[in-house]
Amino acid sequence: MPSQVHLPLLAAGFFGLTGVALGALGAHAMAATLAERGMSHAWETASLYHLFHALALLGAAVWLRTSMGPAARRFVWATRCWSVGIFLFSGSLYGLALGGPRWLGPITPLGGLALMAGWLFVIAVAFVPED
Repeated sequence: MPSQVHLPLLAAGFFGLTGVALGALGAHAMAATLAERGMSHAWETASLYHLFHALALLGAAVWLRTSMGPAARRFVWATRCWSVGIFLFSGSLYGLALGGPRWLGPITPLGGLALMAGWLFVIAVAFVPED
């Protein structure tokens, strides 16, 4: 399997697995703690974006199995941006919800920008001429 498919597929599996685990943890084992801190919404937002972008990574990996050239390169960049975005956006929200340091706050929008950049790369694929 070429690395342009292997890495997005690996990322999709990893982020899908961790998204489900962290979502369940927040909904069950940590629900009272998060509610007490007023951070239930932050945790839910983190896990929602985490899981949606894991699915986007899976879709990209499937698409990349049959594509090559400039369109595929742009899609690979989308998967990189989404992976960084999940880590920064969702990761910083998880950290803040658990009482992490305040410097995590400014990281959240950087993660959001990375997620949006991934979607911009998807838009850019639409402008690649078909063979």
